[in-house]
Amino acid sequence: MLSGERKEGGSPRFGKLHLPVGLWINYPRKQLAKLGRRWPSAASVKSSSSDTGSRSSEPLPPPPPHVELRRVGAVKAAGGASGSRAKRISQLFRGSGAGVAGSGVAGGPGTPGSAQRWASEKKLPDLAAGVAPEPPLATRPAAPPGVLKIFGAGLASGANYKSVLATARSTARELVAEALERYGLAGSPGGGPGDSSCVDAFALCDALGRPAAGGLGNGEWRAEHLRVLGDAERPLLVQELWRARPGWARRFELRGREEARRLEQEAYGASDGEGSGPALWRPQKNRSRAASGGAALASPGPGSGSGTPAGPGKERSENLSLRRSVSELSLQGRRRRQQERRQQALSMAPGAADAQIVPTDPSDFDQLTQCLIQAPSNRPYFLLLQGYQDAQDFVVYVMTRVQHVFGRGGNSSARGGGGSPAPYVDTFLNAPDILPRHCTVRADPEAPATVRPARGAPVTHNGCPLLREAELQPGDLLGLGEHFLFMYKDPRAGGSGPARPPWLPARPGVTPPGPGWAFSCRLCGRGLQERGEALAAYLDGREPVLRFRPREEEALLGEIVRAAAAGAGDLPPLGPATLLALCVQHSARELELGHLPRLLGRLARLIKESVWEKIKEIGDRQPENHPEGVPEEPLTPEAVSVELRPLMLWMANTTELLSFVQEKVLEMEKEADQEDPQLCNDLELCDEAMALLDEVIMCTFQQSVYYLTKTLYSTLPALLDSNPFTAGAELPGPGTELEAMPPGLRPTLGVFQAALELTSQCELHPDLVSQTFGYLFFFSNASLLNSLMERGQGRPFYQWSRAVQIQTNLDLVLDWLQGAGLGDIATEFFRKLSMAVNLLCVPRTSLLKASWSSLRTDHPTLTPAQLHHLLSHYQLGPGRGPPPAWDPLPADRDAVDTGDIFESFSSHPPLILPLGSSRLRLTGPVTDDALHRELRRLRRLLWDLEQQELPANHRHGPHVATPP
Repeated sequence: MLSGERKEGGSPRFGKLHLPVGLWINYPRKQLAKLGRRWPSAASVKSSSSDTGSRSSEPLPPPPPHVELRRVGAVKAAGGASGSRAKRISQLFRGSGAGVAGSGVAGGPGTPGSAQRWASEKKLPDLAAGVAPEPPLATRPAAPPGVLKIFGAGLASGANYKSVLATARSTARELVAEALERYGLAGSPGGGPGDSSCVDAFALCDALGRPAAGGLGNGEWRAEHLRVLGDAERPLLVQELWRARPGWARRFELRGREEARRLEQEAYGASDGEGSGPALWRPQKNRSRAASGGAALASPGPGSGSGTPAGPGKERSENLSLRRSVSELSLQGRRRRQQERRQQALSMAPGAADAQIVPTDPSDFDQLTQCLIQAPSNRPYFLLLQGYQDAQDFVVYVMTRVQHVFGRGGNSSARGGGGSPAPYVDTFLNAPDILPRHCTVRADPEAPATVRPARGAPVTHNGCPLLREAELQPGDLLGLGEHFLFMYKDPRAGGSGPARPPWLPARPGVTPPGPGWAFSCRLCGRGLQERGEALAAYLDGREPVLRFRPREEEALLGEIVRAAAAGAGDLPPLGPATLLALCVQHSARELELGHLPRLLGRLARLIKESVWEKIKEIGDRQPENHPEGVPEEPLTPEAVSVELRPLMLWMANTTELLSFVQEKVLEMEKEADQEDPQLCNDLELCDEAMALLDEVIMCTFQQSVYYLTKTLYSTLPALLDSNPFTAGAELPGPGTELEAMPPGLRPTLGVFQAALELTSQCELHPDLVSQTFGYLFFFSNASLLNSLMERGQGRPFYQWSRAVQIQTNLDLVLDWLQGAGLGDIATEFFRKLSMAVNLLCVPRTSLLKASWSSLRTDHPTLTPAQLHHLLSHYQLGPGRGPPPAWDPLPADRDAVDTGDIFESFSSHPPLILPLGSSRLRLTGPVTDDALHRELRRLRRLLWDLEQQELPANHRHGPHVATPP
C-alpha cells in the first residue's frame, strides 16, 4: 500500500524518478547534446529506495565519473511498434532508477512492481508481465574499440593528426592525455596520462567544417562550428550519435581550453544574434547546459535528490517529460524559447506596463511578435504598402547593397539552364507582371538615390509612369507592376528629404507639365478654369519644352522638317535643329528607353529625304540641264548663294543636331542597364541614325563646294591674264572693299565673299567654314598651277614681266583674304602656286647662276618634273637654251621622266566633322521671337491632335489665348 503522503505529492509511481534529462539525446540531426562530467551514467545508477523489497537498501558506492550513452532508435510505424518501443524504454531504465540517497520515494521502473505500474499508467498491456532484470554492467558485451583521429589544431597547423585507440568507456580527458603523449607534450614521464599537468590546459573539441578540395587531411581545413566536450563524455559514442550533412566534415581537435571556450562562446553569440549556421549546430545555451548536466546542476536544486524536494507539480512535470519521445522533447525546448520571445514581444507592446495582455491562442503571440518590427537605422529600406500575397510578402525590405534589384523569383536551375545566366536579384517578387529584372535602385551615401526601370517593366514613381532613370527621395512611392507599392525610406538622410511628399495633392498655382497632363490630374485641387489657365500658360510659355505622345511623333517631326525645307516663317538659322533637339530631349527624358532610337531613325530619314529633294531641284535648274535651244547663262555668285542657301542651312542644322544626338546617346548608354539584352540593338539603331546624319552633312558639303568651285572655274583664269598696273592706279591694301579691287580679280573675290556671307548667315560651324574655304583654296591653287604649266608649253609665257603681274594679282588676293579672316588658310593652300610664280620672278642674271641643287633647295614644294618643266621653257632670249647647270641630277632623272607636272584634284583634304558639344542651348527661356512663335504653333498643333481623339463633349480649350 502507498502512503497518503505519496498520493498527495503527485504520482506515486513516478515520484522518485529523478533521471537527468540529458539521458534523452535529442534527434541526432537536429541537436548535439552536451554531456557534463557531473552526471552519472544511466547504467551505473542504482536505486537506494528503502520501501521496495526487490532492491537492497545498502548504500551504493559513488557513481563513476563517466556517462554511458545509448542511441535511441526510431519507433516503427508497423505492427508491434508500441511493444518494441516500451521494451526499449524499460531496458533503458532497468536498474537505473536515478534515485539518490535521501529521496524517500518508491523505486523506479527497474523493479518488477514499477514495470507493472508503468504499464498501468501508460495503458500498455504488453508490459504488464514485466521485464527480466538487466545483467550487471561488468557482464555486458563490450562495444568494439575504434581508432579516433585527433587533430592538433591548437598544436600545429594544417591536417596533422594522431591516431588514438578508444573504446566505448574512454572519456574525453583520457583521450586528451593520450593524444598529448603522442604529440610529445605529456607532463611527467612517470605519471599516467590522466595525471599529467598538461591535460587541464587542453580540451577535446568536436569540430564541424568544410573539407578542402583535395580531401580531408590533404589541405587546409578550418572549423566553422566548435563544441567543447566535457571531460567525462565518451567521444567514441558521441561520434556515432549523428553524421554530418553532405558537403560538411566532422573531426575531433585538440585545442587549448581557454581558446576553445572562447571560440565556443563566440559561436554561441553569433548563433543567437544572427540566427545563421546549420540547424544541426545551433545549441541553445540554457537547454545545452541542462542537457549536459553542467552548471545548471552544480548546486542542489529541486529534484536533485539532496536538499528540500520541489513541489509536487514541478516534480510531476519533470518526471512526465521522461515519458515523451525525442521529438516531443525537441518541441518542448522550442516552445519554451518561443514563449520567452512572446513574453518579450508583449513587454515591448504599448501599454504593457499598465495592462496584462494574455492571448488565448498561441498563434496570436507569433503574429504579435512578427508585427513588432523595428526599421533599420543605418541602411535604406522599402516599406511595403500593398503586396500580392500577404502570407509571403514582408513588411520591410532592407537594401543590403548600394545597388538593389527587384525581380521575379522562380526556379533558379530552370532559369540558368536556358543558356543565359539568371539575372542577379536582391528582392524576389512573385507577382505575374514582375519581370525577371524589373527595377534597379541605387543609393550611394554621397549622392541622391536613383531608380531605373528595366525595359518594358511597369513602374510608377509617385503615381506617374516611370520610363527613365529618376531621382528617388525619402518618402517617395514606388509602384512595381499592378500589385506592389513601396515607400522608400533612408534613415541616413535625416531631415534632408522634402518636407512635403511629392505624391500629395499639389497646392494651387503649381503649373502642370503639359497640355494633356493639365486635364488628366484629378488630385491637384484646381478647378476647370484654373486648369485652362495653366494650359494656356504652357502653350504660350517661353520654356524650351515640347511635349508630345509617341503617337504624335511622326506628325510633329514631319511638320518641323517641312517648315525648314520650305523656309516658312522667319526662323533663326538653327531654329529647325533647336526644335528637333527639343523632341530628342523629350524622348530621352520622358519616354521609354527604346523610344529614342526609333525617333532618331525617323528623324534622320526625314532630313535625308528633304535634302535629296532639294539637291534634285538645284540640279534641274542648272544651265547644262536646260532643253536644247535655251542659251546657257553663266553662274553668278549671287545666284549660287541663293541656290546653296537651303543646303547650307541643312548642313549647319544637321551638324549641331548630330552633336546633340551624340551627347544624348552617351547619356542613354550610361543610364541604361548594362545587362539589358536590347541595349545593343538600341545602340545599333542609334549608330545607323547618326550615320545617316553624317551622310547628310557630307552630301550637303560636297554639293556646296561643287557649285562654288564650278563658279570659280570660270573666274580664276583672270588671275593669270589680267594686269593689275593698268591706268596707273595705286594698288589697294589689305581690307579693301571688293569694288576697289582690280577688275580682273573682282569675279574671283566675289565668289569668296558670297561663300563667306552664306556661311555666316547660316551660322555654319567654324570648323566646317574653315574646311569649306580650304577646299575652295585647294581647288583654286590646283586649277591655277595646272593652267600655268599648260600655258608654258605652246607659246612663250614664262617671262619675268608676266610673272610679276601674276605675283601681284596673287598677293592682292591673299591680302584681301587676310582682311576677311582667311589669310592663314589661303597661305597654306596657295603655297605651291606662290613658289612657282616666285621662281619665274627671279631676275634672269641670278637665275643663270643657280644650279639644279640650289633651285631644288629653294623651291621644295615643286616636284622635280614641275621644276624641270619651268626651267626648260623659261625664255632666256632668242636662240638661247637652258644652261647645263639646270640639268637634273642622276638621282632625280627618273622622277623628271615619269613625274606628272599637273596637280591632281583627288588629293583634296578629307572632311572632318566637328568634335565637342553642340552649340544648341536648350536652357533658359526662348528669347528669339520667331522661334517662340514657331514653338507656340507646334504646341497648339499637338494640342489639337490630342483633342481630336476625344469625344466632342470631352474636349477642352485654353482659357486664355495670348495673341502672337
